Amino acid sequence: MPCLNEVETLATCIGKARTAIEKHHLAAEIIVADNGSTDGSQMVAKELGVRVVDVVRKGYGSALIGGIAAARGEFVIMGDADDSYDFRAIGPLVDKLREGYDLVMGNRFAGGIEAGAMVWSHRWVGNPALTNISKLFFQTPVGDMHCGLRGFRKDAIETLRLRATGMEFASEMVIKASLHHMKIAEVPVTLRPDGRSRPPHLRTWRDGWRHLRFMLLFSPRWLFLYPGFALFGVGAVAGALLETGPK
Repeated sequence: MPCLNEVETLATCIGKARTAIEKHHLAAEIIVADNGSTDGSQMVAKELGVRVVDVVRKGYGSALIGGIAAARGEFVIMGDADDSYDFRAIGPLVDKLREGYDLVMGNRFAGGIEAGAMVWSHRWVGNPALTNISKLFFQTPVGDMHCGLRGFRKDAIETLRLRATGMEFASEMVIKASLHHMKIAEVPVTLRPDGRSRPPHLRTWRDGWRHLRFMLLFSPRWLFLYPGFALFGVGAVAGALLETGPK
């Protein structure tokens, strides 16, 4: 669980994760990757007996990279610590991993988005647009590129050498897994309003641009080659029209 000032919801998330571990008879550990909380989140986690990994470098991706590196299990389930995802529902992700998949994504659009859980611009514009761009650029086989609840084989993901420090980490994981032809599956998950009284860390325009910029930089064809062909074609047509026009 990446964590930055989640004291209001962290204990609930840990409790639900423990319920899932017991229900599915998993040999598992719970890791809180803390990214510099100042509200006592670390103390809550330690009092509940879970591992706290302090990640100094700031950013959502940084926290997850640190947590994944510290994990000792074969499989890793990552999920936000704001109680928007129910960790008691991780069974289908674990089942898919046991079937041999390298990455198992949650799909909020298939599982349901409760009222107030996602702003309209993210639900109807941002997420669908970025997901469809990733399909066009990289043939990613997922319908929800940015779901925060997902599972993966640790050894497989470590081969991808993920580097994104911000929210674009979510895109980097799926894109690189697709380019490496890893086995990817999706399962429906439900998104609920998070339990915090403060605004979320996500910033619509800043983080949306970071996702798009990452995809463009990772696909030189769409950043340079195809726009270059298009501009060349427009120039050629304009030149022909000027050449054959009235003297």
